[in-house]
Amino acid sequence: MNNVNKKYRHELKFLTQERILFYLEQKTNHLLKKDKHVGEKGFYNIRSLYFDDMYNSCYFENENGTDPREKFRIRIYNGDSSRIQLELKQKQNSKCYKSSTPISYERCVRLLEGKSLDVNDNDTYLYKKFYLQTKLRNLKPAVIVDYNRVPYIWNQGNVRITFDRDIKSSFDYHNFFKKSVIGRPILRSYANLLEVKFDEFLPDFIYEILQTGELTQTAFSKFYLCRKYNPKGLQIK
Repeated sequence: MNNVNKKYRHELKFLTQERILFYLEQKTNHLLKKDKHVGEKGFYNIRSLYFDDMYNSCYFENENGTDPREKFRIRIYNGDSSRIQLELKQKQNSKCYKSSTPISYERCVRLLEGKSLDVNDNDTYLYKKFYLQTKLRNLKPAVIVDYNRVPYIWNQGNVRITFDRDIKSSFDYHNFFKKSVIGRPILRSYANLLEVKFDEFLPDFIYEILQTGELTQTAFSKFYLCRKYNPKGLQIK
């Protein structure tokens, strides 16, 4: 896969108090449409299982701001095991690129049980890359990141504004596909996360939404903090 053909996106993150997040969400709700997948609740739950090697390379690359860097994860929505995505998140020059491919429930169970994956000629490039990394680097489950998201979209510029709440970490790998997992909140009760993602440009009216005077951009990483502040800490081998 050639980097020249990849379309990296801008990704702005803001850690803020719930009262500010609520205010911004009310403004956004009048101007943008919610993602069609939110359902009746108006939000959906995202659960990701991240992988790392025995040296915790992904964790330390994140901590040190290594550029470029990448990490694999398996992601489900609302605990639904019928739609499982294997994703590769890559970061370069402060921009992000995400590629994904479906992965079967059976293969995920093998990973959770610490067993080796299989591979065949019909598998996608991304899956084959992941399979190779599990062999060469001995990638293993590192942490579960679980949170609720309210997503808004603006098709011009492929803009997404997301409000993420109740972010928690867990090492309860074997219950990854349960409706809920036992986890530890990683933020104080009044703090949550706002993310703004876009391609080439951010429309002026969306930029204006963010001008509260109380937002500070951050390099916040759910993966990093969920590993850092989980009671089990880093699993150094």
